[in-house]
Amino acid sequence: MSKLFTPVRIGRHIAPNRLIMAPMTRSRAGDDGVPGDITVTYYAQRASAGLIITEGVFPSAMGQGYVHTPGIATDAQAAAWKKIAEAVHARGGRIFMQLMHSGRISHPSLLGGAIPVAPSAIRPEGQAWTNAGQVDYVTPRALRLEEIAGVVDEYRQATRRALEAGFDGVELHTASGYLPEQFLSSGTNQRQDQYGGPVENRARFVLEVLAAMVAEAGGDRVGIKISPEMNYNSISDADPQETYTYLVRNLRQFNLAYLHVTLFGDKTDYHALLRPLFEGTYLAGGGLTQDSAEAALASGRADAAVFGSAFLANPDLPERFRLGAPLNAPDRNTFFAPPTAKGYIDYPALDIGAIA
Repeated sequence: MSKLFTPVRIGRHIAPNRLIMAPMTRSRAGDDGVPGDITVTYYAQRASAGLIITEGVFPSAMGQGYVHTPGIATDAQAAAWKKIAEAVHARGGRIFMQLMHSGRISHPSLLGGAIPVAPSAIRPEGQAWTNAGQVDYVTPRALRLEEIAGVVDEYRQATRRALEAGFDGVELHTASGYLPEQFLSSGTNQRQDQYGGPVENRARFVLEVLAAMVAEAGGDRVGIKISPEMNYNSISDADPQETYTYLVRNLRQFNLAYLHVTLFGDKTDYHALLRPLFEGTYLAGGGLTQDSAEAALASGRADAAVFGSAFLANPDLPERFRLGAPLNAPDRNTFFAPPTAKGYIDYPALDIGAIA
């Protein structure tokens, strides 16, 4: 029997299969950060995943990084997410909310005119997605030392709201060049206080946020995502192997539900480096196929496999893999779009009769 279809523990939960739906920004929420009924359908369609990890959800208004992305900072946003959790559970699924503070990867037009915040005032390369289209990033404002505890607490409050909305857990997004990785990486963190300099200081923010989330939810309902050397959003680090080895070793204190590691063509085999350092459930992602996922599970390099665009285009991906059925091709032109059905909830499910 394929190991992909055997149960796996995700913290306090037992997933019936090892196919994890990756967090994927879809930009389908309203201008107020509230996901609509179309998003309820989207996640419910994919409830056969062993675990769904939602798209990045901003924990506070200052955390929003893109137009039409959802939040968990207001009562209206939380109420909308409650409908989503209920719909997934009604179909027998499990769902974690990914908390994503974009930090400097934002724009004043998305933040009520405020300047984006970051560990240091270093302007990222590239452009922000706003209601006016793509506009150049601005130089962020370095968080004052006395402000950092408040940002940490925003993650705690967001964790509470996600659990009150019925989510099975939360994931800390520590990849893709967003605020936690901005603190973690030497290229974006040039602070001279206890949050900057050596890796012990640069990792402090991430570990404090995790501690706050765990205090609210328990470690068995908290996961973390990392992606060493992804270098997205002009992030860089002088010694990523040292940085991520230190971080992962310091995760043991939390007894997390999982460590989620996504790699894309890295020169270093971070799965080989980091898997032995983490005692809990290890999720591997990044361009996997069914065959490569099977190989990762069989070798013990991962406990579960994370799929992104394959789940986007195939709401019934586990069943297609189980039957060896063909996959729908994802339409990249509709990955990020206004809240319409096209490329979102209109991918066809498998025709079992035709397969038979």
